[in-house]
Amino acid sequence: MAAADLIDRARAGDGDAFRELTAPHLRELQVHCYRMLGSFEDAEDALQNTLLAAWQGLDGFEERASLRTWLYRIATHRCLDARRAASRRPAKEWDVPGVEPPEPTRLGEVVWLQPLPGALVEDATEVPLGPEARYEQTESISLAFVTALQILPPRQLAVLVLRDVLGFRASEVADMLDATVESVNSALKRARAGLRRHRAPAAGHQPPPASGSFAEDAVVGKFVHAWEAADVDALVTLLTDDVFMAMPPMPFEYQGRDLVARFCAGLFDAGRRFDLVPTRANGQPAFGAYLRGPDGISHGVGLYVLTLTGDRICAMTRFDNSVLSWFGLPRSLPSR
Repeated sequence: MAAADLIDRARAGDGDAFRELTAPHLRELQVHCYRMLGSFEDAEDALQNTLLAAWQGLDGFEERASLRTWLYRIATHRCLDARRAASRRPAKEWDVPGVEPPEPTRLGEVVWLQPLPGALVEDATEVPLGPEARYEQTESISLAFVTALQILPPRQLAVLVLRDVLGFRASEVADMLDATVESVNSALKRARAGLRRHRAPAAGHQPPPASGSFAEDAVVGKFVHAWEAADVDALVTLLTDDVFMAMPPMPFEYQGRDLVARFCAGLFDAGRRFDLVPTRANGQPAFGAYLRGPDGISHGVGLYVLTLTGDRICAMTRFDNSVLSWFGLPRSLPSR
């Protein structure tokens, strides 16, 4: 059915027509909200608020821009409202029983960060981009990129995502944000500078191997073997000198191979052993981690996401076990 007919039917109160009209854009809007908010749960809420506002405001859609652009305008404003509400998840205290962590290098700011399930990432990489997009789609949903975005002031964040990630023209972004082209260009300049400060590339880091490639499989296989065997020495050989570890919503962050190795060794103390179940998050290799119990059951304790550089691991991010269900992973499984 033609879009114009669907719009007329939806304006007349046809919910099925509205769902058919918006369905092609849902996944990309959800990922847009995720980039803006850094939280999978907050992005879900923002998407639902966007659809409600679009349904209620469809009479105001003047069709000067495409429906997709109009939906992005609504979603961006809903995300800006969410940022202003400042109701982000608070930092969580250390809660791993029987493990005393080393003193962290620093306390992280973005404790509300959550992972993005692989199925959503696949859909996000198929989004049609404008001619001015500057980032590869896979890079723009990586944990490092999304974390750096969260440090930017909200309006700068919105402009950078709309312009450099999605490739909307400056005039389109100005219309979305009820701003002038000059103010959009100024905000973009400041946002790019802020992003460079927070994403200063480490010396000597190579690009990650392609997803699903032999090179990626080789690194991941070595990591799984080392982790499940609690072999800290083997794990250390896979880490870069400046490897970084974070664990939102706990604020602890560790920088450097020795400190990350000490943290991992603490997890393996007292005979603790784990089973890993592979998945993908944010376009990166990830694993559900299951602690083997004396009852023959392995209990889900978290999700680890790896950031690779060449044949090494340059970052690990640990999330708590509340995220496992988003990846279709069980809370427990039989020990191997």
